[in-house]
Amino acid sequence: MTRNGSTMSLKTVVVLGGAYGGARAAQLIAAGLPDGWRIVLIDRNSHVNHVYILPRLAVLAGHEHKAFVPYDNIFNCKQLDLKRHIFLRAHIQSLGPNSVKLSRAFPEHGIDSDTLHFDYAIYALGSHLPSPLNLWHAAPDGKPSVQSYGGSKAESIAWLRGKQRAIEDANSVLVVGGGALGIQFATDIAAVYPGKPVTLLHSRTRLLPRFDSEMHTEILQAMESANINVILGERLDLVSSTSGHSTVRTTTGRIIHADLVLLCTGQRPNTELLQSLDSRTVNTNTALAQVLRTMQLALVPPPPPPSPVTPALLPACASTNEEDVLTAALAQIALQNESASSAEEGIEASDDEESEEEEELTTPYPHIFAIGDAANAFGAIPAGHNAYYQAEVAARNVLRLVHGKTDEPLERYTPGPPAIKVSLGLKKNVYQVNGVVGVGKETQDDLNAAAIWGYFGSPVVEEPEMFR
Repeated sequence: MTRNGSTMSLKTVVVLGGAYGGARAAQLIAAGLPDGWRIVLIDRNSHVNHVYILPRLAVLAGHEHKAFVPYDNIFNCKQLDLKRHIFLRAHIQSLGPNSVKLSRAFPEHGIDSDTLHFDYAIYALGSHLPSPLNLWHAAPDGKPSVQSYGGSKAESIAWLRGKQRAIEDANSVLVVGGGALGIQFATDIAAVYPGKPVTLLHSRTRLLPRFDSEMHTEILQAMESANINVILGERLDLVSSTSGHSTVRTTTGRIIHADLVLLCTGQRPNTELLQSLDSRTVNTNTALAQVLRTMQLALVPPPPPPSPVTPALLPACASTNEEDVLTAALAQIALQNESASSAEEGIEASDDEESEEEEELTTPYPHIFAIGDAANAFGAIPAGHNAYYQAEVAARNVLRLVHGKTDEPLERYTPGPPAIKVSLGLKKNVYQVNGVVGVGKETQDDLNAAAIWGYFGSPVVEEPEMFR
């Protein structure tokens, strides 16, 4: 018997979270593990949630079942070994340096305790979605959920249908947030209900500011063509805007009438378990987990010491009274912030800079990796394709360590340029790939939902298969 109550003494790689990144990591590890090892994938949902089509299916009826893919063959193995390739549907209660506490035991898999010990772990729990798509914690009308939700496919379908009804019943809709989610919601609602007043409120003066300005221009033109009222550079006044009222205000005092408000902001990294494991691994400002370029969990580096402010830094004609010194110090801080902001926007570091960075960062957790939306991944935007590539780096590094290839350096992750595709109503999309902005046509109302099923090990031949 092992510490987990298994009948064989198997070492364990655990993957926490089975979405885009977690699934890819689990698949690669399952294919490369030697004898004596097992892979355990844990997720609280009964099915993979294909998040990127949820905005469309929350508006357009008839396709809800297509967003939830079975975990039956998530490892995508030709020869599935049920003793070594294990999926557990469970809530993760806590994470320790070498164990994870689950909501229950799994004696059917030889795990007689609710505590699962591991040798390596990949943390792929993503982020908490904004309320319009937060199936676990928000009701379809956007209010805090008063009914229990267990993560089953039937419950998920019912939730989406409730959201559809809430949108259909509203005489007018306000979408707050000009990111991809807000843009998709606003343009889909305007397309499905062309007579319904739709307003998009965005705090910045530009939509999708991390992408080329052509993206903003194309999206704005599409919204104007759909008669969407776009308000830029203003924020919702959350103090004066109370739930249950059809009138809200912005911080400038502008009054907006809306029966339904969709708050498409506030997506947060799901790093509470890492915070509890070791608060030094999570940035208190961003809630992102610190990682090395190997995707190993690391400690957040201490902030650089403030640059000394001396009279020599001041203009020759300036006095050295306290006010002038303070002004100079603030100017220096502004320059430091500007440099940090540039780094966050994805400016790639040189090899020398990367080497210096790695020399400074070490980790007491070389056996734990973090990927996807939860990781501070060197300027990579939170997106499924980035989680995929980070998963590949993490999985290959885990396999190197499992196989004892200590003479080989671990693989390092470098993000590519920002890439995105956003639907603009039912028939059009705009995309940016490798710096090129283009406009495409949408030919399927369900956004080709079946295409992702094969990625999760469940290729679709006929649509009835998508109800399972």
